[in-house]
Amino acid sequence: MKSRSNMPIDSSLVGLSGTPAWTSWTSKDALLYALGVGAGQPDPLDELEFTTENSEATPQVVLPTFANVALVGGGPSLPDDVDFTKVLHASQALSLTGPLPTDGRVETTGTITGVYDKGSGALVMTETVARDSVGQIVGTLESGLFLRGYGGFGGERGPSDSWELPTGKPDRVVTYTTRPDQALLYRLSGDRNPLHSDPAFSARGGFPTPILHGMCTYGYAGRALLHTIADSDPKRFRGMSGRFSKSVLPGQTITTSIWVDGTDVRFRTVDESGDAVIDKGTATIH
Repeated sequence: MKSRSNMPIDSSLVGLSGTPAWTSWTSKDALLYALGVGAGQPDPLDELEFTTENSEATPQVVLPTFANVALVGGGPSLPDDVDFTKVLHASQALSLTGPLPTDGRVETTGTITGVYDKGSGALVMTETVARDSVGQIVGTLESGLFLRGYGGFGGERGPSDSWELPTGKPDRVVTYTTRPDQALLYRLSGDRNPLHSDPAFSARGGFPTPILHGMCTYGYAGRALLHTIADSDPKRFRGMSGRFSKSVLPGQTITTSIWVDGTDVRFRTVDESGDAVIDKGTATIH
């Protein structure tokens, strides 16, 4: 049997699953996540339902994108000898069967569903399914990791994408300014990758300064969708997907443009220079 340290990054990883694991979260975890993706900024009295648990006549509810933190676990790990300064989050999709409770417990199982050769790197796709205590699916996460320098193994390039940027004026445009310490706050929700906090580590990865977590930017885009398309109601927010196309620096301003055509919701998030940071965005909102 191959050890994790000498497994190749190629299609032989497809089908590899982790050990099912139980994971839980508390009200405090959901509150901390909300602050980590900018809730309550710049006005602390905004979004109290997401940032407090004891405001009068305002019961706590959970941001839907918290699923990307709460439902993680039970997945296969990359080989030990992978250089993690070369690993970037490429894409993320979530699907929910309903709103998450403020306190919860689920069993999660992750499986590698694809390894694609992109030439300059390898794209590793995983799917994580979370079930409650009676076996009902709570949500599904699909993640893509891009491993720079691990391409060229002769594998398939992957399926084509039919997403197209709408040509008309967006129906909603939401601009948020991230905090200079946003990455330090977001990392407290679990992603302690030093790429987002340690200047020496981020320099080895080719970045002049620590960058914001892609999933933090994703959370900002999720808030824009929730508040403008779902009337701030998590029960209506059932899914979201997007591709990370550029890093954001803490303190930068990001703008999400949203197009709605019936049940078809598409979005694109750009930085201050107009470059896409999340592209090919879709959402499922009832």
